[in-house]
Amino acid sequence: MADELFDIYDEEMNPLGTATRSETHAKGYWHRSIHCWLTRREGDSRFVRFQLRQATKDTNPSCYDITAAGHLSAGETLAEAVRELDEELGVQAPLEQLIPLGQVREQCEGIVNGVPFIDREVSDVFGLVCVTPLSELRLQPEEVAGVYEADLEMLLALFEGSLTELPVTGVALPPNGGPLLASHVVVKADQFVPRELSYYTNVLRSLRSCT
Repeated sequence: MADELFDIYDEEMNPLGTATRSETHAKGYWHRSIHCWLTRREGDSRFVRFQLRQATKDTNPSCYDITAAGHLSAGETLAEAVRELDEELGVQAPLEQLIPLGQVREQCEGIVNGVPFIDREVSDVFGLVCVTPLSELRLQPEEVAGVYEADLEMLLALFEGSLTELPVTGVALPPNGGPLLASHVVVKADQFVPRELSYYTNVLRSLRSCT
């Protein structure tokens, strides 16, 4: 499979040209991405969904993460990048249906399978109200190992430190194909992609008002 091509930027987000995904992460170029958190309301409760990244990912494998997210390919607009929802989860929604939650700059470094990486991203963050049952999602095997749902206030408490762990339910890809399997796991804050905790708490508080 051909390596993805990204638009790359300097620290001030001045364009530098393009680079492959592997080169971008090897040299730490700034690039752009989109984050989308799926949420729904049931009675007086608000729920939020998050994904389990595949173990084969080149950054943060087997970590819990944003419901759907991805890099913008070279020349791609945000309206086009919404394709990530359909590709990763089988959810179709235009950019106009997404609720803007702000923009964040993040950088992290690490080693995956002996290969060091430097990930520097500017990400536009959105919420989306989605009532599609978890069992009807279509997970992208190369990217997503499972999707889980938690009560928003309980998940917020986990990131704020008043809870140490949280039982959640969701769906997971079966090992040999077929329908999604029901999955029950207990999650901890340190099992999510390493970020400033304020990222998670700010997003969750913003999702409270999504309608």
